[in-house]
Amino acid sequence: MPPSAKPSSAPPPQELPAPSYPAIESLLEATPAEDVRALFAPVKEGLAGLKGPKVEVGKKAQVALAHAEQLLELLVDTRERLIAEAKGAKGRK
Repeated sequence: MPPSAKPSSAPPPQELPAPSYPAIESLLEATPAEDVRALFAPVKEGLAGLKGPKVEVGKKAQVALAHAEQLLELLVDTRERLIAEAKGAKGRK
């Protein structure tokens, strides 16, 4: 009879650090919402003007840019909502 293998106790998983994006945070805090929304406009224009073999790469970049723009828009909307809630809470005392 083979010796029974002792179940090894696995160490508990370590907690991952909370993600932090200081560059994005500082951009959102210091820049007006309209400027943040217009941030990708020059890049979009440049990608739209691509010709030749770079068109396919440009299309992929446009898709990625659209996703990034959606995420940034969500952050801007959240920031505006939090600011509005903070201003509204001050008057309720």
